[in-house]
Amino acid sequence: MTRFPRNSVQDRPGRLKLLLRRHRWLVSRLAVGSGLVLVASVAIIAGHRSHERSVATARERFGNATASAGLRIKDVVITGRQNTPESLLRAALGVKPGDPILGLSVADARARIESLSWVEHATVERRLPATVVVGLEERRPFAIWQNGGKFTLIDREGQVVADGDLARFNTLPLVVGPGAPVSAAPLIDALNARPALMARVVAAVRIGERRWNLRLHGGMDVLLPEGAETAALDRLGTLQTDQALLDRPLQVVDMRLPDRLVIRPLPSADPQSVDGMPLPPSPPPVPPDGKKPT
Repeated sequence: MTRFPRNSVQDRPGRLKLLLRRHRWLVSRLAVGSGLVLVASVAIIAGHRSHERSVATARERFGNATASAGLRIKDVVITGRQNTPESLLRAALGVKPGDPILGLSVADARARIESLSWVEHATVERRLPATVVVGLEERRPFAIWQNGGKFTLIDREGQVVADGDLARFNTLPLVVGPGAPVSAAPLIDALNARPALMARVVAAVRIGERRWNLRLHGGMDVLLPEGAETAALDRLGTLQTDQALLDRPLQVVDMRLPDRLVIRPLPSADPQSVDGMPLPPSPPPVPPDGKKPT
């Protein structure tokens, strides 16, 4: 019988070692390949940046060369500008009279101009031999938004377009609170369709980012239901026509419940009636979150 040394089992290579030996060439190639991928990635990034610099350098050289032939900017024509500060616009354009006209990248200039808060869309054209034409489509002022004591001008989509020099826009509707800008358009449209009611509104206050209160002249608050503002405004208009509701000394008109109207008189008013109009029992305190009262 053939006897093997006791340590012969320990001398045998394990399965993992055998696998690595058999596929050593694969491991080596993977390591080399990973290194090549890393080197190639770095080279591509560096090459891309180098290409960008090369393009900019080439454009500058080409522009200077053509400028010597008389292709220099003499006029910059701007159309559509009403509210965009001209100094900011010209800085974003990035060229001035005397610069090489072919050194201007119209795509880059357009991107810079469209980054201005007032500008919704822009076009930039070179009209050889010496004119650059900039066309603007500006955002339209829609409302003033008050949030955290700060006032900003917004467009219909709720985009902030300006936060200073707002006195000339003081006839626009005022909306208040977080979430008000992106939700204001339907309510303001509904109010504009009812000018007699709109004339009484001081501000529309967004409650819990889901419904509205209307603050009227004199301090009255009208609590509108979530998602049913138009129907509530129609109902409010009827009450005003039939009963002059909004001319009474009221503190709160709660319209959140579709089947009833909760009225809270001013503290100085008669708790039983207001100008002869019977009142229901005093309602519970109005929750600040606008949830249905119990």
